[in-house]
Amino acid sequence: MKFDPKIHHRRSIRLQGYDYSQAGAYFVTIATWQREMLFGETVDGDMQLNDFGKIVSEKWQWLETQYEYVELGAWVVMPNHFHGILLIHDRGRGGSRPAPTPPIKPLGGLIGAFKTVSTKQINLLRDTEGQVVWQRNYYEHIIHSEPEMDRISRYIEANPLRWADDDENPNRVRPL
Repeated sequence: MKFDPKIHHRRSIRLQGYDYSQAGAYFVTIATWQREMLFGETVDGDMQLNDFGKIVSEKWQWLETQYEYVELGAWVVMPNHFHGILLIHDRGRGGSRPAPTPPIKPLGGLIGAFKTVSTKQINLLRDTEGQVVWQRNYYEHIIHSEPEMDRISRYIEANPLRWADDDENPNRVRPL
């Protein structure tokens, strides 16, 4: 089949001209492929992670250990999506000697690394090599202030409590 740019062109949802490797705070939402309920369930407003959800949790935390310039804020694994705050700093959080350092990965590269390592580990566990876990893209929002950071952190932390009314919940009862 011949490549047709009209068919294969994807419109970017990123802010045009913005450098996503610069220091800043970013709120991200990543959904599972076809909104599959893959990571556990909410019980009485508390998220109960299954083994796949535990992998997502571990691999999100891995970002902070893998990249010295990454700091994690509030985050939550939900049955079919993930919310998190990721902070990118100019450089690492300390150290005694300067050493040659690779360039800072932009937000998209960090999310790509997270999706890759979590997908590989989940597929290893369920013996489904090459199976898609995450939607192709992700939602991001640049956090501009402390009050906004606080509001988004509260939203993330309360997400399991609101699951019954969440738009991502396929079992949500919608008003007529």
